[in-house]
Amino acid sequence: MDKIGEGEGEFVETDLPTISVDLWFEVKEEDLYLVIPILPSTDWSGTLVGVRAELAPKNAAELIQRYRSARDDGRAKADALADGPGEYLPWPKSLSAYLLRELQREYELRYFVLDHAQFDEKFQALEGYQPSPLGNDPSGASVLRSLIKVDSLNAQRHLADPSTMPGGNSRSEDLSKRLSRFYQRNLDQRQDDHQALKALFESEARLNEHLAEVFGDTLERLRRLGYPGLNNPRLEIKSALNPASIMTQDARVHYVVGDGMQALRLPDTYNGLGFKNLIYMVVEVLDLQERWKAEEEHRAPLHLIFIEEPEAHLHAQLQQVFIRNILDLLAIQGEVGGSFASQTIITTHSPHILYERGFQPIRYFRREPLCNDQVTNVLNLSAFYAQESEHRDFLQRYLKITHCDLFFSDAAVLVEGNVERLLLPIMISKAATSLRSSCICILEVGGAFGHKFKSLIEFLGIVTLIITDVDSVTLLPADHDGDDDDDDELELDVDAPEARVVGELDEPVTNDPAQAANPAASRRYGKKCLPGEPEAVTSNQTLIKWLPAKRSIDDLFAVTEQEMETSRDCATRVRVAYQKPAPVAWNGRNAELAGRTLEEAFGLENAVWCQRQEQKGLGLRLRRAPASPETLAEGLHKRVSGDKFDKTRFALGVLSARPEDWQVPAYIRDGLIWLKDEIDLEVEAEMDGASTGE
Repeated sequence: MDKIGEGEGEFVETDLPTISVDLWFEVKEEDLYLVIPILPSTDWSGTLVGVRAELAPKNAAELIQRYRSARDDGRAKADALADGPGEYLPWPKSLSAYLLRELQREYELRYFVLDHAQFDEKFQALEGYQPSPLGNDPSGASVLRSLIKVDSLNAQRHLADPSTMPGGNSRSEDLSKRLSRFYQRNLDQRQDDHQALKALFESEARLNEHLAEVFGDTLERLRRLGYPGLNNPRLEIKSALNPASIMTQDARVHYVVGDGMQALRLPDTYNGLGFKNLIYMVVEVLDLQERWKAEEEHRAPLHLIFIEEPEAHLHAQLQQVFIRNILDLLAIQGEVGGSFASQTIITTHSPHILYERGFQPIRYFRREPLCNDQVTNVLNLSAFYAQESEHRDFLQRYLKITHCDLFFSDAAVLVEGNVERLLLPIMISKAATSLRSSCICILEVGGAFGHKFKSLIEFLGIVTLIITDVDSVTLLPADHDGDDDDDDELELDVDAPEARVVGELDEPVTNDPAQAANPAASRRYGKKCLPGEPEAVTSNQTLIKWLPAKRSIDDLFAVTEQEMETSRDCATRVRVAYQKPAPVAWNGRNAELAGRTLEEAFGLENAVWCQRQEQKGLGLRLRRAPASPETLAEGLHKRVSGDKFDKTRFALGVLSARPEDWQVPAYIRDGLIWLKDEIDLEVEAEMDGASTGE
């Protein structure tokens, strides 16, 4: 933008930045009278009407002229200084600096009527469509105000007790004052109830009854939040007032623990910030709703409440309690399904809140560097939910059971199993230390399920590393009847959690169409085997269906680094890491060998260390010392494939050892270095964009 200000000659108004938002309203036939000013035409039919609000320059040419005039005037005066300007550069240094001060004078809000027929299903305008300006009678602002009432609840809620704050911070307040304000504004105050006023003088108990009656509905709604536990406090309002000024003094909130004569009553400052925050938010939201309802005939049909980061000070269960109940709390008795309704927009970094809501309500903000600028794309997860019918239910259930923090991560690592998940943090410390400063989401998905995450990863655009096993198996002859006594032949469902080998191949083994047409190519998986076995294939569905989309072990070993990752032109950067031949030194001999699993690869690349007597607890030490690297690989394969091998014990054994005593398997190390480089590139692009000021 600054280049426009410094340039000379012609330019168009669209060269200057604008901000616009499209608002769509779903309108029932009986509510049509509410949206008459924004109907696109007299023959409109449907349920959606829209209006666009745009912040744009009042007059682009005059704006640029005024900027250049101010710039030249300032620099001329700086040049006239006795000792010259030196390094001093007067305001405005650039067009962006000029607008920072003069934005309100140079920009204005404009409003346009939108025709839903001119938009696609993703609410993107059809090519060439120009919306009609909304006239001045009534103005666009007044039309929007007649349709939407917007309120917000900020994250900084200042719940500390001012009496305990150094200097008595006036921005802080306790629950007692907040509830007192709510009472004064919204509840039945009974200023004219002389019987109640008389009771104040006669008995403080009658005053407490009065307050209990006034606050009864609100406290009941708070009680329904379901604060967990049997011994947690409930709320009670008691008098701390001068009866002569009942309506202006504060009522006091007490926390009641226990029942009857033994009950303890503590002031609200004695409870933690989490419980205070929960109650405060609910009371504030109800207060905002009551004020909206009080507008009566001028009330906008839609009340939109923005709540910023409700998770502040709340532990996981309270976060879920809040999001689970907020919509029920906002339901207006007698108006459900009518023209008037409250909606909430919640900004959050809490995976616990996402856990409760699922995919569809999520709007995911993905920031991307574009040249020297920063661009944020808003992704609608309900669109993903609609288009991804095959795996969406699995993904939603899986993320709810394990991790919703995928949506708050800089990058994701999909790992084969529990061993990789346990060892990955320490491997990151050894192979790519800078990743410890990044927000990495580690998902344990297994080779049978990794490919099901492809659509979600690509939709979100998250940099992803897949660490999986080569899972080599033999092939049985096409006419094999399966009646032999080979116990290693397996026929497992590929969708089973521990599946590594399946029965019938769902497609020919070979990628060559000529060979695929040969009936001999239709063969079955046999037993687990070392990757070096002739004609071995992988049973890992991630390697077959995602990256590098190969089945033959020879093909998997032959792929280049470029084939193991998505091309740089793709919107999403993904790389796969699996076992490939690596140098193995044993008994004075060297060989290039690959393990079938992480445990085998670890045992080969740390052969001497793993075969020591003191490392017996790992489970990789062989009873007889192998004569060569090849016999070591065979022994490790048999040991790891056996029923008695304890993978978790292996992982814990590695964790208990000194990190400098062992090395990260090459395939994992290379993958982690790739992930570090990708994140570094994104950070550099962001820093470049920030340094230009554009």
